[in-house]
Amino acid sequence: MNLLEKNLLKLGPLGQHAHYAHGYFTYPKLEGELGNHMFFNGKQKLVWSLNNYLGLANCPEVRKADEEGARQYGLAYPMGARMMTGNTILHEMLEEKLSSFVDKEDTFLLNYGYQGMLSIIDSILDRNDVVVYDSESHACIIDGLRLHIGKRFVYKHNDIQDFEKQLIRAQKLIDVTKGGILVITEGVFGMRGDTGKLKEICAFKKRYDFTLLVDDAHGIGVMGATGAGTGEAQGIQDDIDLYFATFAKSFAAIGAFVSGKKEIIQYLKYNMRSQIYAKALPMPLVFGLHQRLSLIREKPELRSKLWDITLQLQKGLTEAGLEIGNTQSPVTPVYLEGSIDQATALVRDLRESHDIFCSLVVYPVVPKGMIILRLIPTADHTKEEVDRTVEVFREIKQNLTSGKYDTQVGHNSLA
Repeated sequence: MNLLEKNLLKLGPLGQHAHYAHGYFTYPKLEGELGNHMFFNGKQKLVWSLNNYLGLANCPEVRKADEEGARQYGLAYPMGARMMTGNTILHEMLEEKLSSFVDKEDTFLLNYGYQGMLSIIDSILDRNDVVVYDSESHACIIDGLRLHIGKRFVYKHNDIQDFEKQLIRAQKLIDVTKGGILVITEGVFGMRGDTGKLKEICAFKKRYDFTLLVDDAHGIGVMGATGAGTGEAQGIQDDIDLYFATFAKSFAAIGAFVSGKKEIIQYLKYNMRSQIYAKALPMPLVFGLHQRLSLIREKPELRSKLWDITLQLQKGLTEAGLEIGNTQSPVTPVYLEGSIDQATALVRDLRESHDIFCSLVVYPVVPKGMIILRLIPTADHTKEEVDRTVEVFREIKQNLTSGKYDTQVGHNSLA
């Protein structure tokens, strides 16, 4: 069979829903000024689905910096990859500031988070090395591991007993191959909001010689006393060998960085194919990131406001009888039980009857019968918006339990 024809027939686990979901449940178009109020299908909605944790996306100082960066340099500058013609003083200065922020010796800017994580994994492993990783690791980690031609062992999510079991398996293997062990986990898990057990994992470094890579995309700027991330929050930042984070969440931008000891960062600079063979981050982005980092460091009140809203939202949802799991971060998942038909009817009710927009997660991302509505509070949200949302969620849970959403049968009628 022709390869393209085969894929068109299969569609994939998400693509099979495209005939009714596209444009509404998937690939929706939020329009207007970025923030907690945007337009969807021509009507204003209260939005809980943007990773704009600190509200920097439309911050006047940030917008001004972005405009100034574009005015001074244009989008083309610098031309070329960092190694060849794309290096600048501003890129290096940002790396120095980030190193200071996360308390590491050196930092390397990366063009994209997803691409960066793949490339880090690919560049530091060979066939003799073994990887031990959390079962709920982000897709970028999983795809990076697909590039690894050596062994990998997965441990049950945040299960330290199983982690040690897999670590023992890895140790036995490298005793033969003479390779090394890479442990990968996340600071904050973006779907459920719980944090990786970094402190417990680091305790095993006394017995096993492994390198720890932490993906803290949802932790940077949010977790810890200064916002330096989950390692800071758990008091083990020094034990993280490779600290990785993106600018796509609290920084409200694009790109990523990896920090660690000078020697390992120097190695990555000369071996990460995704950076050696790709154009450097455009100067307006780098210029704007300097301003964003300054605001994160100099305005702790943004983080305090975020956490005030987060705790009010999570407390309100819990008191309203909704299940939010064991989130330890602003990521707030609401767990419900129901079919995909019920989930789509429920979300349509949220958006059309109550003008609330949040992300829907169903099978195959989560097990069959589970519905997750993921709420992302930000420093821009208000307590009044939280109270309104809690009351609406109390109502939709009652509607789901009473069978109101059972009467709306069939995906097509909902899109």
